[in-house]
Amino acid sequence: MTTPGRSRAGAAPPGTATGPASGASGARRRLRREHLLFLALVGPNFLLIAVFSYWPVIYDAYLSLTDWDMIAPVKNLVGLGNYADLFTGLGFADVLLVTLYFTVGVVGGGMVFGLGIAMLLNQRLRGRRFVRTMVFAPHVLSGAAVGLAWAFIFDPNYGLSRVFFAAVGAQSPAWLTDSDWALPAVIIVYLWKNTGFAAIVYLAGLQNLPREVYESAALDGSGPWTTFRRFTLPLLSPVTFFLVITSTISSFQAFDVIALTTGGGPAGATTTLSWFVYESGFQSFQAGPAGAGAIVMFAVIVAITFAQARYLERKVHYQ
Repeated sequence: MTTPGRSRAGAAPPGTATGPASGASGARRRLRREHLLFLALVGPNFLLIAVFSYWPVIYDAYLSLTDWDMIAPVKNLVGLGNYADLFTGLGFADVLLVTLYFTVGVVGGGMVFGLGIAMLLNQRLRGRRFVRTMVFAPHVLSGAAVGLAWAFIFDPNYGLSRVFFAAVGAQSPAWLTDSDWALPAVIIVYLWKNTGFAAIVYLAGLQNLPREVYESAALDGSGPWTTFRRFTLPLLSPVTFFLVITSTISSFQAFDVIALTTGGGPAGATTTLSWFVYESGFQSFQAGPAGAGAIVMFAVIVAITFAQARYLERKVHYQ
């Protein structure tokens, strides 16, 4: 029996909203708190990315429309003149060709040698842990150290290249000063430095392949080459997809070894897009052509990555 004038135990006090309206209000408060927490956690990181990643791209796009010499206080807008000069000049076409040769050599060679080394390291050989370490070690060395070491190796008068060629009765080519040999020399250095990374990634992929597939292939009488072509390569396609994308982007950004071995020469034989941007901006003090070159490089990387993703995605077989 309830006493008149007294609320029952557990009932809401007078004036407090109850029912569906109160539940909706609580849900909105919880959602607002979650949004504030999201902004508090993500906001600082997004601010850093915006300042150090997006803003330089936007500012570079602005500089590519000016004739600024990096000294004058005023930047005069010249529209798309810098882009027109790039594509009507003969030198920039050579830069694009050198970049294409360099990318094909570094990416293609790195994939082939990396897979071959990974296949060898996947065997039960003595000392394979030591060999894995030695294969991966060049990848973690600084570009400056690698460039200086290989500049000595390629020296035709005092380097190890002279000793090697003398052992077979030949004369070492002038790797870094001959326009015919300079680009192959730079590709060799980057292959030596980056192949270990591809080999370790391929090795991780090989060790995760399903054993039952190879047992079935053995029961069907498949030989080593047939097994490799029909099973190993398709099963490794996700690894190949990852390496092609990352290696292509990395090759377009290659700079350190070129700076320490050839300096973009001789006669522009090793002038890639990244070196062209540096040379225009910080040696010739022409911010406009440098900015236009950087935007072109950005657009080429995005276009190639998008095309690779569209094409290779259809060829990838996920387990």
